[in-house]
Amino acid sequence: MRPLLFARIKNLVQGASVSKRILPLMFEAQYPIFDGHNDTLLRLIEDEGKGKAPDFLGECDGYHIDMTKAKKGGLAGGLFAMFTPNPENSINGIPRKPTMGDPIDRERAEQFTYAMMDKGDALIAASGGSVRLCKSAADIREAMDAGAMAMVYHIEGAEVIDPDFEALDTLYERGLRSIGITWSRNNVFGNGVPFTFPGSPDHGEGLSDKGIELVRQCNKRGLVIDLSHLNEKGFWDVARTTDKPLVASHSNVHTLSPTPRNLTENQLDAIAESGGLVGLNFAVGFLRDDGDHARKDTKLETMIGHLDYLLEMLGEDGVALGSDFDGATVPAEIEDASGLPLLVAEMEAAGYGEELIAKITHRNWINLLERTWGA
Repeated sequence: MRPLLFARIKNLVQGASVSKRILPLMFEAQYPIFDGHNDTLLRLIEDEGKGKAPDFLGECDGYHIDMTKAKKGGLAGGLFAMFTPNPENSINGIPRKPTMGDPIDRERAEQFTYAMMDKGDALIAASGGSVRLCKSAADIREAMDAGAMAMVYHIEGAEVIDPDFEALDTLYERGLRSIGITWSRNNVFGNGVPFTFPGSPDHGEGLSDKGIELVRQCNKRGLVIDLSHLNEKGFWDVARTTDKPLVASHSNVHTLSPTPRNLTENQLDAIAESGGLVGLNFAVGFLRDDGDHARKDTKLETMIGHLDYLLEMLGEDGVALGSDFDGATVPAEIEDASGLPLLVAEMEAAGYGEELIAKITHRNWINLLERTWGA
């Protein structure tokens, strides 16, 4: 493990010119948060399928994200994932047993993906302007300036994409702007990593020929290619093929938590060289050095340890947040989106300056999306 040099980084950012962005009155927190990953749309459609009536525009009991919690915590937008669960899996992201799920068919992926997209569209229509679908960086900035939730559609696992890539155009027209090639299971495009611990991301073969072509098709349309959940050989195939910055929306540091879901130093070096970004995952199992997914008592200082390391490896423009809200167990001190200011306070206590906090909480994501989307 290379020695941490974050004290030097903090000295560089402290005293820098500060351009603080104050949220509109709709939000109660000082800093707007643009988050790289949540699974809230899946939870909504799953609960509705069970006859429940969760009120995202008001308050959803037991959810990490709803508009009440977002307003309190300053969650101003993010990438809303559309993930298709295996039939035997729980509705959230962690399988009941530490193995990869079996591959799923495209029909099931279509069912879930379009149901989640329909749900997002319905929320936007019913929100009276308080939730906005964003297809460009300008859309995100305008939504945040208006105090509205900026919703960006993301697919986690490309099973919905057909071999001729016609679905990409349909989904793009409806607002898709980011896609993860795999979840932690294999598909026709590539291989995901298991949830075993400890373990290496070097698990399985690289991208298929169709996977390489998917990268090119995403580049052609300006779609973000998300490397979280992809195995290491697939990571390097993307790095060799793409002409866009490398992005891992919700991953942490393998050196600090040796799960296959986290990134090695070589991977972090490649992301830095590409001008890319990593979003800190709040899932306790990807933060802890023992990989325990049940330990809600995980301290916020553990999250700061990962942020320090990412800042050393990627620089202050390459680090952001990717909570995995509504898809993972997060530290009890945060609990849900309303607790995001506690993480910000921990950054301040660790010596992060206002400019750096603004970059981590929202600016780095928006700038990365602008560079990738071209608008």
